[in-house]
Amino acid sequence: MTESGTLPWMRCYRCWSTSLELHVHYDGIHRVDPSTGTPVHAVEEQQEAVVQCLDCMHDQPHLIFTDGRLHADESRWERLVMGTPWVASCTITVPADDVEVCSGPEAGEALSYAALGDAGTQEFFSHVRFHTHQGDEIVAHLLVELYARSQDEAGTVLDDAARGPLVITSLAEESRPPAVSSGGGHG
Repeated sequence: MTESGTLPWMRCYRCWSTSLELHVHYDGIHRVDPSTGTPVHAVEEQQEAVVQCLDCMHDQPHLIFTDGRLHADESRWERLVMGTPWVASCTITVPADDVEVCSGPEAGEALSYAALGDAGTQEFFSHVRFHTHQGDEIVAHLLVELYARSQDEAGTVLDDAARGPLVITSLAEESRPPAVSSGGGHG
């Protein structure tokens, strides 16, 4: 724990604020006791939780909600909390059938999803600069911001997330945004 009693990983990986909010979405089907009207047996339950920073509004993929409390996701928290931001210019080639739409207002999100999948949309800030069609494939040209402790780790994280052949044309380390001041605003 830190001097203030806050767990060291219980902060926004982007702005370091400790002002976090948990969004829990629950969907369940339960058998009901006909004499009391109360649920007695869960037939099917599904819970999804997202942690969001109230200061910068970014999701926190290094935190997971299990057993009624937040925990650090061991596979991500050190890289996200202790790492620095990296910006990559890259291309990812995906089958055209994997892209839901490639024009209009939903195109950027659809191309990012096809290129980086679910993990990419939660863990990276991606911007599709443009895309090209090559036969039955689409090449998405992206700018991606991610957090890593080194250039090698940044490349590995991108390579692991890419849903097709990846070409990194540039990869540069950025400075971390300033920590949030004790007043709640950005310092």
